[in-house]
Amino acid sequence: MKPQKSRHVLHVPFPYSVIRKITSPEDTTEGREVYVGHAPAQSFFDIPDDENVREYLLEAEGRKRRMPTQVHKAMRETLESKPQDFSILNGGIVLVAEGVVIDEKVRTATLVNPSIINGSQTRGELKRYFSECAKEKTKPFPVNVKFEVVVTKDSDLVADVSIARNFQNDVMTISIVGRLGQLDELQRAFRKYEPKAKLRMSETDLAENFVQTEKLLQVITALVPAKLWPKANERDNPNKVFTYSMKAKCLKDFQVMYEKAKDREDPEHDMYAKLYRFYLDICGEAWELYEEWKRHPGFRGTRLHSIEREGGEIVEVPDGIVFPILASLSAFAKKTSSGWHILPPDSFDSREIIAAAASVYKEIAHSNPWNMGKSRPCYTSLYQIASIYRRLSTAE
Repeated sequence: MKPQKSRHVLHVPFPYSVIRKITSPEDTTEGREVYVGHAPAQSFFDIPDDENVREYLLEAEGRKRRMPTQVHKAMRETLESKPQDFSILNGGIVLVAEGVVIDEKVRTATLVNPSIINGSQTRGELKRYFSECAKEKTKPFPVNVKFEVVVTKDSDLVADVSIARNFQNDVMTISIVGRLGQLDELQRAFRKYEPKAKLRMSETDLAENFVQTEKLLQVITALVPAKLWPKANERDNPNKVFTYSMKAKCLKDFQVMYEKAKDREDPEHDMYAKLYRFYLDICGEAWELYEEWKRHPGFRGTRLHSIEREGGEIVEVPDGIVFPILASLSAFAKKTSSGWHILPPDSFDSREIIAAAASVYKEIAHSNPWNMGKSRPCYTSLYQIASIYRRLSTAE
C-alpha cells in the first residue's frame, strides 16, 4: 500500500501480524508511547527512513556500486537458506511516528509521519530478496519482521534514539572462539595457501578482506570424507544438509572437535584428532573449491534462473546448489604424503555433476535453491554419482 499525503502530513497504512503496547510509566510521563510486534516484510517497504542515521548502504546516493558487507551477506544467507528463522535471527526494525491509530479488525495501524530509525539494512535486504524472487518467478517465503514503534513528537528524542540504536553490538560465538585461540592453527594453515589472508575471528572483523570463517567451516564440513564422519551410523551416506544453512552448528562442531582433538584423555581423542587434521590440511583448497563452484562456467546454458549472470558469464551460483555439489566431492577426499586433498579421478567430468545438479534442482527442489540446499535426496543423488566415479577409478 502506498502512503497518502494530506496537508504535508504523511499517513502510512502499516499491516501487522501482532502488535502490543508496552508503554512504561516513564514513557507516559514523557508523553510518548511504545508498541512492539511482528509485521509482514512488505509493510516496511514504503516507510521513509529520513530520520535514520544510516541509509541502506548498497543504495546510498552518490556512492559507487557497493559490495555487500558481512552483515548484508548474513541476512541474504538467512533469507536464502532459512527464511522461516529470519524474525528470530534478525534484530528487527525500529520506527518512530508522531501518531498511531490501530484497527484491530483488519490488523492495520495507520502511522503518522513515520520513519525507520534503525533497520534500513534489514529493509534493503528484504526488498532485494522479494525483487529477486519476482525476477526468478519464484514464490517468496512470507517473512515476518520484529518491529518497535516509538510514538513521539520530540525531534531531539528521535535523533538520540536513532543514534543510540545504530551503535549497539552483541558478543557472537565467533568472537568467543577467536578469543580462545581456537582458530589460530586454522589461520596459519589457511595462510599456506593465501599468505596474506585473514580469517574473521570477531564480529567486528567486517572489512571485505576478511575470509568468512563460519562459511569456511561450513564448506570444510561438507567436504569431510565418509571415513572421518563423526557419526558412525551415517558413514555410508553422511547427512550434510545442515552444512548449507546452519553456520552456528558448524562453528560449534568445530569447537567440540578442537577441544577433543587437544585433550588426549578424551575417549574420542584419536577420532577427532584425525578429523581436525583434515580441517587444517584442506582449508585452503576447500575455499578455492567453493569460490570455483560459485562461478563455475559449466553452468552456462543450464538456464537455471536463480544463477546470477552478467554479460553471459556466471557471476554467482546460489549456495543451495553449490553445497550439495561440494558434499558430493567429499567422495574424492584422499590422504597423501602432503596431507588431505580432493583428488577427482582423471575420468571425472564436472559436466555430469552439473547436469545432475540441474536435474535435481528442477525435479526435486522445484527450481528453488533453498529447497535444494535443504533436501537430503539432492545431496544423496550427487554423492552417488561421485561415488561411482571413485569406485570405477579404484577398479581400474
